[in-house]
Amino acid sequence: MYSSKVLEHLENPRNVGAMPDASAQGEATNPVCGDLLHLYLKVAEGKIIAASFQAQACPPCIAAASVLTEMIQGLTVEEALLLKSADVTQALESLPRNKEHCPVLAIDALKAALKNL
Repeated sequence: MYSSKVLEHLENPRNVGAMPDASAQGEATNPVCGDLLHLYLKVAEGKIIAASFQAQACPPCIAAASVLTEMIQGLTVEEALLLKSADVTQALESLPRNKEHCPVLAIDALKAALKNL
């Protein structure tokens, strides 16, 4: 049902936890299913140098947040703003149609965090 990349991030999610020294934080929710994602960013000289997340969400949303934190580290703020949910889906290799909201949630949390810089 899930790609090997989704399963990898489910079994070993990356960058989980609060970041006390974050430069910015963003939150996104899905009111339909109740998924909640909190994303933390540490930015220096216009680049994202660290990212982490906390989630109360379905497993594919956790995988989407995990892969997003890997994708954005090293990007400039401007580059991160260009990311789309399709980029997260591609990084996860695929998602079932009924889980396509998960990359959207991750990108919404990213955009919310970037607005708080």
